[in-house]
Amino acid sequence: MISVDNVTVEFGGRALFSDVTFNINEKDRIALMGKNGAGKSTLLKIIAGADKATRGKISAPGDAIIAYLPQHLLMEDDCTVFEETTKAFSKILDMKAEIDELNHQLETRTDYESDAYMNIIERVSEVSEKYYSIEEINFDAEVEKTLLGLGFLRTDFTRKTNEFSGGWRMRIELAKILLQNPDLILLDEPTNHLDIESIQWLEEFLMNSAKAVIVISHDRAFVDNITNRTIEITMGRIYDYKVNYSHYLQLRKERQEQQQKQFAEQQRFIAETTEFIERFKGTYSKTLQVQSRVKMLEKLDIVEVDEVDTSALNLKFPPAPRSGNYPVIIEDLTKKYDDHLVFKDARLTIERGEKVAFVGKNGEGKSTLVKAIMGEIDFEGEMKLGHNSMIGYFAQNQAALLDGDLTVFQTIDNIAVGEIRTKIKDLLGAFMFGGESINKKVNVLSGGERTRLAMIKLLLEPVNLLILDEPTNHLDLKTKDILKDALKAFEGTIILISHDRDFLDGLADKVFEFGNKRVTEHFEDINGFLRNKKMENLKEIERKGK
Repeated sequence: MISVDNVTVEFGGRALFSDVTFNINEKDRIALMGKNGAGKSTLLKIIAGADKATRGKISAPGDAIIAYLPQHLLMEDDCTVFEETTKAFSKILDMKAEIDELNHQLETRTDYESDAYMNIIERVSEVSEKYYSIEEINFDAEVEKTLLGLGFLRTDFTRKTNEFSGGWRMRIELAKILLQNPDLILLDEPTNHLDIESIQWLEEFLMNSAKAVIVISHDRAFVDNITNRTIEITMGRIYDYKVNYSHYLQLRKERQEQQQKQFAEQQRFIAETTEFIERFKGTYSKTLQVQSRVKMLEKLDIVEVDEVDTSALNLKFPPAPRSGNYPVIIEDLTKKYDDHLVFKDARLTIERGEKVAFVGKNGEGKSTLVKAIMGEIDFEGEMKLGHNSMIGYFAQNQAALLDGDLTVFQTIDNIAVGEIRTKIKDLLGAFMFGGESINKKVNVLSGGERTRLAMIKLLLEPVNLLILDEPTNHLDLKTKDILKDALKAFEGTIILISHDRDFLDGLADKVFEFGNKRVTEHFEDINGFLRNKKMENLKEIERKGK
């Protein structure tokens, strides 16, 4: 058991949270929830030992392994993917190397009666006892199984880590964590860079193989599937619910309604008591009663109502100018990079007003096809954009393309034209950039704030074909819901690349699957697609077993 005991964190005399206490038991799958800035990532770092609390402590058995995956990480680039992942077993391999070295000394030294010789015997006995108590592991097989599960190809194993994007390097670090078989796994937004199949693999691993897990995630389906407990940080304290995320939302609503009722009753009591005191404070016959009520008010514990995030994102896309009946028609489109074939003979027709999802493993060509539609790359085959197709494109790295030296206001002011220039502050306010926050430099914004700012830029031009490549990365659950509602109401055509099943549910009515060098059209929503895909995965596992 690992315990968090009276942990307090203060910044500049202000408490982020105070006297946080809870235990983490084996088989706990904990979702750590709370509004942005409540202290979720800070608490995770303290449990991991990466940060220190102002007061309080984390208690764990001496041999406990706590593994932590932060949102952002630095990795050395001096080895291959396979070599980097094998570092998960570095402690075990170091023990084996030490045993071999100590045994070599025992074989070559002749000072059998010396204290130094006896110390070597004691040390080799101590290390050997630890080493041989560990279940025998086929390191290479475990590394291979984990890397394949997280979406790597065997041909990736010998590539240098610096050849991979930040998302894929995050997967390498995740693989190292999972291979350590830790007593507690701490994950901060682990699904941001995972495709649907890798998320499913990670879910199954965490549910069936992990000892204990604490996760911060904005992927509602992922959190619901893996967790059996929810800890909420709010107003500097925690609430601990022994339920998953969806059930927690229901209980939290009931708790806040009860608090609101108690608060209203108490305020009514205070008003009536204050009125009595004011009315009779000069009346001799009521002196004792007045004094009693004054003391009663002084001792009263004021009921607090937990904060509700009332900041509202009023997101509405401009009216879509009418396009032709078929905004995108693709015939026999093939894309190669030298000898590497991305996909061959892709065919798809997207009708006006359709909302379609591009899904599949990373590297199978989803973003490549979007770049072909945008005219950013050459290709073989035929691509037709319909009459009056006006494209709004949100690239996967759109937030990273913002100029970090500009302020929030300057970012929009530099591209706004016409009447909208008089309404920039209103537009920013609608996206939760109010007050002094419009003067923040872009380079100090969080990932979610940058994504919102990039989305504003997309809204400045009326379009009828929206192409969004992973638009929900770094967005919190509330903002994702608001964006989803706005996309549902959008009158034009939408192409969505996303690994977020909850976001796609009820939004995309058709799925194009990218895999095995081809693009397959599925006339069903994401849930129907996933049900079928899950069956295919089971068949694949059975075939491998045979």
